[in-house]
Amino acid sequence: MESLTLRASPSTAATLRRIPGRRHAAVSVRASAGSGAGEPDLSVRVNGLKMPNPFVIGSGPPGTNYTVMKRAFDEGWGAVIAKTVSLDAGKVINVTPRYARLRAEPNGSTKSPIIGWQNIELISDRPLETMLNEFKQLKKEYPDRILIGSIMEEYNKAAWHELIERVEESGVDALEINFSCPHGMPERKMGAAVGQDCDLLEEVCGWINEKATVPVWAKMTPNITDITKPARISLKSGCEGVSAINTIMSVMGINLKTLRPEPCVEGYSTPGGYSARAVHPIALAKVMNIAKMMKEEFADGQSLSAIGGVETGNDAAEFILLGADTVQVCTGVMVHGYGLVKKLCAELQDFMRQHNFSSIEDFRGASLPYFTTHTDLVHRQQEAIKQRKAIRKGLESDKDWTGDGFVKETESMVSN
Repeated sequence: MESLTLRASPSTAATLRRIPGRRHAAVSVRASAGSGAGEPDLSVRVNGLKMPNPFVIGSGPPGTNYTVMKRAFDEGWGAVIAKTVSLDAGKVINVTPRYARLRAEPNGSTKSPIIGWQNIELISDRPLETMLNEFKQLKKEYPDRILIGSIMEEYNKAAWHELIERVEESGVDALEINFSCPHGMPERKMGAAVGQDCDLLEEVCGWINEKATVPVWAKMTPNITDITKPARISLKSGCEGVSAINTIMSVMGINLKTLRPEPCVEGYSTPGGYSARAVHPIALAKVMNIAKMMKEEFADGQSLSAIGGVETGNDAAEFILLGADTVQVCTGVMVHGYGLVKKLCAELQDFMRQHNFSSIEDFRGASLPYFTTHTDLVHRQQEAIKQRKAIRKGLESDKDWTGDGFVKETESMVSN
């Protein structure tokens, strides 16, 4: 793949995106000029956007305002996706408590590791203009860092176009479209209500991509039978990439003392989004399915951002081995803090050293070819057994006898 030397800026992305017949041929990883000899290079270039590493702050509380997003850039995160915004924040009313945690020990000891996390939190409740001013300030202070705006709107073309125009004017480098929020305002056809309806998704993607001039990522909901269907429609409708997965619809549990569900608000609760380590295997499967579909049906150019239970460099390596270009972290930051990125980078580089990988592109998608159907597994095992039985039939000629293996060679010709 030919390397791009363009600067990762909104104007560059817009230029690339609007060249007739040309996609972003920049879903690649290139060694940076400042890399030390022999040191694994974590930098990535995705849809024309250059990041120092593949670790991205996922949309949610870790990207809720200027202060925390600035902290993320200072700590070294490759990119930041802000908390989802819409035109009218006045309609967004959150409750407290809005989180619940699942611990590894059955008794829920506070010393037990957190393996699951549930939230019933809505999108940003801050005025859009406030968020946009903070985006502008961040891009002024960090012009070479990647800031991605997450947006969600009602089923209204004019509203989508207005939101896209205003968010792009703030200087963001790309947009992530929230087609996946599992709770909140489905009656307004927002979030997963769009992502679960492929006809609706195709129409809304059309509105978005006729207006947007920066790369667009469609964020997928796992709360659907076949996640490849909305992913395929999003890409065919002009999106440069997909992100997967958002949280899984769940009921965290029932308090056996009060008999009330958690998190409990005035004695009541509602299903929410499940995340953290417990969802990682589910996310791996969903990402694998999307990656296989993209490899089989789309030319190289569209990107895949993986999300789900990432707390270690090895977690990230698994996603990249399945074909992910970037790896998003949200709940992990809420549990471990923004400094987690240093641990993630160090552990991912350790993994790369073990396998002599110099760049992420060296192993991206390397495990994907090893997934197949159950029918094929049966066939492969039958063939392997047949070959092993053939070996047990013994030597073909007297000349094949050896001194060192004489006893085993004798055994191979003994009738059972």
